[in-house]
Amino acid sequence: MAIQDDIISSLEEKIKRVIQVAEELRVNNGQLRQQVDVLSGLLRTKDQEIAVLESKYQSLKLTKALTSSPEDIKHVKFQVNRMVREIDRCIALLNR
Repeated sequence: MAIQDDIISSLEEKIKRVIQVAEELRVNNGQLRQQVDVLSGLLRTKDQEIAVLESKYQSLKLTKALTSSPEDIKHVKFQVNRMVREIDRCIALLNR
């Protein structure tokens, strides 16, 4: 009987340990999910900031091109035409 009691006792200890490890993993998983949510929000914010900065950069390039020397007029015309095409494309998408 003593051997069976030892086996049962050992099994109970192992089960308790497995339950403890499972709970620790559950808590860790919850923390990691929260961290993923925070980082996802941060990523969305940074993506928006990048879009704003890219827009400002394009505006700055156009402004610089407009204030440049006469040699750059061809480049300016190209940029303006590209912007007009993009605006036309956006209008066409809105009209759908």
